[in-house]
Amino acid sequence: MTSAGYEIALFPGDGTGPEVLAEGRKILDALAEGDASRWHLTEYAGGGQYYQRTGREVEPEGLDAAHRADAILLGAVGWPGASLPNGDLAGGALVLGLRQSLDLYANVRPCKLYEGVQHRISDGFQKVWAPKNVDMVIIRENTEDLYAPLRGRLRRADETELTVDTRVITRKGAERVVRYAFELARKRARGAPEDGVKRVTCVDKSNVMEGCRFFRETFDRVGKEYPEIERDYAYVDAFTQWLIRQPEHYDVVVATNMMGDIITDLASVLQGGMGFAAGGNIGDAHAMFEPVHGSAPKHAGKNVVNPFATFSAVEMMLRWLGERHADAALLRQSDRLERAIVGVLRAGAARTYDQGGPVSTTGAGDAVAGAIRGMAA
Repeated sequence: MTSAGYEIALFPGDGTGPEVLAEGRKILDALAEGDASRWHLTEYAGGGQYYQRTGREVEPEGLDAAHRADAILLGAVGWPGASLPNGDLAGGALVLGLRQSLDLYANVRPCKLYEGVQHRISDGFQKVWAPKNVDMVIIRENTEDLYAPLRGRLRRADETELTVDTRVITRKGAERVVRYAFELARKRARGAPEDGVKRVTCVDKSNVMEGCRFFRETFDRVGKEYPEIERDYAYVDAFTQWLIRQPEHYDVVVATNMMGDIITDLASVLQGGMGFAAGGNIGDAHAMFEPVHGSAPKHAGKNVVNPFATFSAVEMMLRWLGERHADAALLRQSDRLERAIVGVLRAGAARTYDQGGPVSTTGAGDAVAGAIRGMAA
């Protein structure tokens, strides 16, 4: 933080990323009216399309800015045909790269169903998935497991003979993300929707995999320090059906990186789809926030995608900054944005195509910005 306020680095990225990030800026501008010194926004180019144009994954000063920034807001990364010579995703320096270099070890994915949001499940299930029944946070380890850069292939005579992906679970990595989950459960006021119990569920495959056994051992060891919080367990395959069948049982969920990656996308169905799914990549000193729906190339440039995940990512960012810096004014701005999101969704005033409505990306941004301006700061 400087005398000019919080420095926020923006990376619009690829595809629909620039479209939704423009709406995120619109929301920040609406919040800042009358309080413009609270943050300073700077955009930097990067991603697959940037790589195709320049041969670089990110604007040279962009990574330096990310390391200096108080927070980072990312649009999306990925574009068809844009890959590095080794086959990796071009633009990955903005996602996997920053997770590693900034040590953003906790991937935080709230899963909350708001009133007025539709989801593509039969009528019977809609009765179960009332907004009061879906309110959890899934914490995914973010720096190791199968995403650790320990992989390769053996080639003979230009033919691939063998590929290796090494799964790494460390004591440090497991302990700190498990502790993050228990600390979050301690702070959450409501507990699980079904019974109000503060509960952390460990999702793993410890009946088969040694790394998962170690992760669960670490979960139990750390969990003993939080006797007021219930410890809960699920094998990942069983969890996928329990999550859908009984979401009200879950408060905070913690998982290893790959399993967490899969279950968080499944959980997005509970909240209305990926258009509502926001995520935070959080470490001890840095954080990056993003809508997690990806770049959606087939929708790029059409002004149709749902920007509410970006609005929620902005809300998460402001709340994290407010808590980190004990900034009550910033926390009020976060609350203000959440109230605007809730009000617009409840009224059904900004349903984009994925919600069966006619509202454009910019139209949804206008609706939320208008709601912000219509309430007291």
